[in-house]
Amino acid sequence: MKLKPRLFCAFGFGLLAGLAAGKMSDGIAGAASLHTEIQAASGSQEPVFQPLPGSGRKCKISEDVYFTYEFSEKPKMGTVILKVQVFDKSGAKTTPYLIKGRSDMPAMRGAHDSGDVEFKLNRKNDYLMPINIVMPGEWEVRLTFLKDGDPVFFGRINFNV
Repeated sequence: MKLKPRLFCAFGFGLLAGLAAGKMSDGIAGAASLHTEIQAASGSQEPVFQPLPGSGRKCKISEDVYFTYEFSEKPKMGTVILKVQVFDKSGAKTTPYLIKGRSDMPAMRGAHDSGDVEFKLNRKNDYLMPINIVMPGEWEVRLTFLKDGDPVFFGRINFNV
């Protein structure tokens, strides 16, 4: 006889948990929908990160400035350094930007997201960012170039490990 009241309580708690989860998912979906409506009404959208050419190739930011990028080594499990060099139209190295990078796996968006990481300048005026590769697969690095606090360029690098 002691089993029946426990079974009844377990069933009751399970039923309540299921109802609460249903209401929570409605709330989450409602909040996401509201966020989309607010975003559409305000005209703000996520920036478009254009695909970048291969390592070492010129990537144009403006008529007067371009950059190149390369990895310290072929990307593999562990930490690899992404180096960005910015040049003016005469080919001289320049550092007019704050560059932020964000690494993640597109197939598992958010699972291995580094968050926005600010590139650091070394003595040679190279922008450097470590990327922690935790599993094999397709990876993406999103670059945002800012000048005076305003974004001026968005690009993305895709690579496989």
